[in-house]
Amino acid sequence: MSDASKTVLDATGLRCPLPVLRARKAMKSVEPGAVLEVLATDPGAVADFQAFCQTTGDELLSWDEADGRFTFQIRKAG
Repeated sequence: MSDASKTVLDATGLRCPLPVLRARKAMKSVEPGAVLEVLATDPGAVADFQAFCQTTGDELLSWDEADGRFTFQIRKAG
């Protein structure tokens, strides 16, 4: 995947529900089929982004955690 098709949102340090709210806003400028990468530190973000994708139809491609930092890869529907 090229960097041109990926947007990065740094939501580290933000608590629920701010990471998801910021992601929802950022997704408005992401082209359909492109990926939004979200960086977060709130452990509740895992469940939040799973629910977010079920609600929006966007695809949670992957998520992982390393040293308390979560990385989510979300593909915009369409």
